[in-house]
Amino acid sequence: MSAKRAVDVIPDEALTRKPRRSPFTAISDKFNQVFPPYRTYLGRSRKFMLCAAVGTLFILFGLIIGLAVGLTQGSHKTKNLPLPSNAEKHTGDLTYYEPGLGACGITSSSSENIVAISYSVFDAVQVGSNPNANPLCGKKLRATRFNDQAGSQRSVDLTVVDRCVGCKPTDIDTTTSVFKQLANIDQGRVLVTWAWLDVQV
Repeated sequence: MSAKRAVDVIPDEALTRKPRRSPFTAISDKFNQVFPPYRTYLGRSRKFMLCAAVGTLFILFGLIIGLAVGLTQGSHKTKNLPLPSNAEKHTGDLTYYEPGLGACGITSSSSENIVAISYSVFDAVQVGSNPNANPLCGKKLRATRFNDQAGSQRSVDLTVVDRCVGCKPTDIDTTTSVFKQLANIDQGRVLVTWAWLDVQV
């Protein structure tokens, strides 16, 4: 009597089961349905449009990063400027000029105790396009220096009315009347120490 060989029985559901598809394949098929590869888009092939879209995304990403870095650096630079929020004393060059109509919209004379501050400080707090509305206009600072000619320490309170294009951040430009109180007018340029009397912009 011959032995019968056992035959494995395969369930019907196993015969009809479809192979699993990867998520990537499903997404690719869906994309091809929405954007068939044989069509043109705005007169261009799908491949060209995809490359253009990816390139645009990279450019936007670069611009966002650049803007973020620029804002961060700008914030650090502002912190280092001698603004009224900085209560420290600052040392810079003192010069004089012939005033007139200043950036703050105020007309001044050479006999007044007024001052032009560095453009970098003035522009750092500028809001809008009208310099007359700059928050620093009308702010006061005190300039102090030992006057060799007078043999004593002199201090003068000054009101901001203008911006000085040729001044470094801690330089100040004032009138001949003020300069004479702090130094010999013939010196033209001397070191001076100054500080804001208003502690906030």
